[in-house]
Amino acid sequence: MQGTMLDAPLTLPQLFERAVALFGRREIISRSSDRSIRRYTYADAWRRCRALAEALTRAGLAPGDRVATLMWNDSAHLEAYLGIPLAGAVLHTLNLRLPSAQIAWIVNDASDRFLIVDETLLPLFETWRGATALERVFVVRAQAGDGAAPLPAGCECYEAFIADTTGRFRAPVPSENDACGLCYTSGTEGNPKGVVYTHRSSVLHSLVLGLPDTLDISRWDTILPVVPMFHVNAWGIPYAAIMSGAKLVLPGRHLDPESLLELFEREQVTLTAGVPSIWLGLLQKLDREPSRWKLPRMRMIIGGSAAPESLIRGFDRHGQEVIHAWGMTETSPVGAVSRLKPGMEQLAEDDRYAYRAKQGLAPPLVDVRIMGEDGPAEQDGKAFGELQVRGPWVTGSYFGAAQDTSRFTEDGWLRTGDVATIDPEGYVKIVDRTKDLIKSGGEWISSCDLENALMSHPAVLEACVIAVPNATWGERPLALVVFRESAQATAEQLAAHIAPLFPKWWLPDGFVAVGELPKTSVGKLAKRVLRERYALWKPEN
Repeated sequence: MQGTMLDAPLTLPQLFERAVALFGRREIISRSSDRSIRRYTYADAWRRCRALAEALTRAGLAPGDRVATLMWNDSAHLEAYLGIPLAGAVLHTLNLRLPSAQIAWIVNDASDRFLIVDETLLPLFETWRGATALERVFVVRAQAGDGAAPLPAGCECYEAFIADTTGRFRAPVPSENDACGLCYTSGTEGNPKGVVYTHRSSVLHSLVLGLPDTLDISRWDTILPVVPMFHVNAWGIPYAAIMSGAKLVLPGRHLDPESLLELFEREQVTLTAGVPSIWLGLLQKLDREPSRWKLPRMRMIIGGSAAPESLIRGFDRHGQEVIHAWGMTETSPVGAVSRLKPGMEQLAEDDRYAYRAKQGLAPPLVDVRIMGEDGPAEQDGKAFGELQVRGPWVTGSYFGAAQDTSRFTEDGWLRTGDVATIDPEGYVKIVDRTKDLIKSGGEWISSCDLENALMSHPAVLEACVIAVPNATWGERPLALVVFRESAQATAEQLAAHIAPLFPKWWLPDGFVAVGELPKTSVGKLAKRVLRERYALWKPEN
């Protein structure tokens, strides 16, 4: 028996059109490179998005063609988020923090036809421009008028490009399974891999971000995404915000703690999102000057890498709610969100924090499992294995040259490369990346658990634990520690701090103080770089 429901496709233009019809006066605030603030409305943005879609179509863009962006979190980038899919094309956000040669490889692998680039990023663009075959390049000017510097040869002004339109554009009607977005993984090992998002997957992902048990995005929110719009579409937050009619605040290139805190206070932000390294610096600022800013209570979504429990406790001191989430480029990205279940508020304080520090529960429509060497592992919070996921916004293959079929199981699950446990309540806890686990004497040691424990020491700002070769045990843990300003601790003090939490053989063989820890292009600890740097390290004794 067939149902009687209409077969209405799930497409992004539907979300945009509803938002403009119902929330046309809602504000979008964007900080420019010169720190000036631009304010305009959903209705204003929609007119410009339609102009961009018309201009791209008149320039010869065909449905399915790729348009790359090399931009910050600002209003012009938001227009590309909406205007490119409206033209039936595919938004391809470029990670500006990747090496130039890798960006060029990605542009060529994606067969990008056009590029929209922020003027402040032209020097970066020029380092790889010659290695690509882009047809047209549109520059979002940092300054207009007579004082603006001439554009490089072959580049066109974005404003002039969208100004020469009729306003009578008729958008193509996409299928819900048509591509609308393309992102590449960070490529820490080998070339990055492309993941193609569909209208359907993006709409479903946006709907789920509005659920109270995930990010609870609604029309009542003022949202400032710190996570870059080139990193998995800013975790899908711009689309979910527009779908809901939320006020959007876009910080541009100014992501230092003072600039962010100023915007949080001025615009009364209720939801923000970013990686732990951003929030560590912001927490230090608040600890030093706790009365300087009058902040609203915010939901602070932390993902990209594990949020240490000390970070969650730290923001609680300032009346802010940290929500830990997990995902990947391959999962659009939200694959788990850690929010307490009813009744858990009665748990002891340490137990509540332990749950909040886990990656959390899979949202509706996403399935998770952990696979050990002999099959599915028990969900007892102790047995661990590779985390595998599936769902309507989880990729089933890769795009372009990087056809890595080893990441997919025969029964249709994505192999994440993360090692995890799942407890009886269903909470996922990432133990480590497969490549970052430390195997000592045939037994596994979790670098993540050691890092989180070290960061609970009052003197420690950041910690990274890596495997170093050992002739007797194969591998042993080495801890690299960044201390807080004007704080220090000895190796003996650090070892004593974490010793009650772990078996003796888990404790690092050494504790090395460093000024900073290298990060990847998406803000994660660059452990491969550190393993190479300390490959010859030996204990002093």
